[in-house]
Amino acid sequence: MTLVLGWLFPGIGHLIGGFIGGFVAGLIAGGMGKGALAGFLAGIFGGIIIAILAIVGLVAVGGATGGILGGIFGGLAGLFVGIIAIILAVFGAIASTIGGLIGELLTR
Repeated sequence: MTLVLGWLFPGIGHLIGGFIGGFVAGLIAGGMGKGALAGFLAGIFGGIIIAILAIVGLVAVGGATGGILGGIFGGLAGLFVGIIAIILAVFGAIASTIGGLIGELLTR
C-alpha cells in the first residue's frame, strides 16, 4: 500500500500509505497498545521493503546498462537511496502508529 501510494503521490502518499497500513494492523491486532505497536512495526517494515526494492532495482538497472561495474555503482547508489528511505521511514512509522491507535480504538 505504501509503495503504490508513494509512487503515485510522492511524499504525502508515503504518509497516507503508512497511516492506512497502521490502521489495518491496528484493526487486526486489537487490544490496548497492540495496535500502536503493530502500526509502528508496519511503518518500519514498509520503509525497509522500500529500501530493499530500491537497492535491487538500481543494481538491476546498473547491471543491465553498464555491466559488472554498472551493477556495482548501481548497488552503491541503491544503498544510498535505501539509507535515505529508512531514515524517512521514521515519519511513516509515526503515521502508522497513529493509524494503529485509531484502528485499535475501533475494535473496542
